Amino acid sequence: MYAGAEMFHRNGYANATLVEIATAAGVTKGALYFHFASKDELADAVQQRGCGLLHEAVRVRREAGASPLQTLIDTTYWLARMLHEDPAVPASFRITKECAGVVGADGAVGAGVDFHGAVIGVVSGLLRMARDVGELGGRVGGADGVDGVGVGAGARVGVGVDGVGAGGAGWAGGVGGAGVGVWDAGRWEGAEALVGAAVCGIEIMSGTGMSYWELQRKVAALWGLLLPSLVGEGRVAGYRTEGPGRGV
Repeated sequence: MYAGAEMFHRNGYANATLVEIATAAGVTKGALYFHFASKDELADAVQQRGCGLLHEAVRVRREAGASPLQTLIDTTYWLARMLHEDPAVPASFRITKECAGVVGADGAVGAGVDFHGAVIGVVSGLLRMARDVGELGGRVGGADGVDGVGVGAGARVGVGVDGVGAGGAGWAGGVGGAGVGVWDAGRWEGAEALVGAAVCGIEIMSGTGMSYWELQRKVAALWGLLLPSLVGEGRVAGYRTEGPGRGV
């Protein structure tokens, strides 16, 4: 599968052949067919690996006690790193884009697994959780995240001023001001679309040949712009927005 991901990432879905993939993997074409009946099946397996890596990254961070928004921030740095370290991730993006609208042998339109959809789903899901526990505030009605109340997983309740904390299985940090209910449909849709587009844009920047360290710097700049509008200036300091340093 690794060889397939490399070929899909390097040459694209249409130009990658099973013969090339088998050669890169050091196996015969027959041996490759033993595991994957077609190129479509191999492409789906590569995307399933990409989706699995993504969901595992989110799970690990949530179980470690990170709030939904902090998990989203951390996941963007994870994405920047994996675009350079595991070909399944950039290959999954490329397969989804190249197969969009294409009718497969089974009559289905597009790739069998939609990695773009999985990424956007994770972004939307974490943003929604952040909204529901009161992390998202911004400047609403003159308040900038003060004396808010949020409810986290496990029926934990946190009350505080501009504070972010973690406890047990659920996030129980004190959150401020805005809380549930202040995000009208239009504002919510705009935030969801903006953050989703920004996260998917990390893959586009990586595709220009940008180094991992430069990409990490771009992600930090991205959150420097987005975070104040999501939580309010007074609560930005409660989040870790810098990526891991060199050698980490």
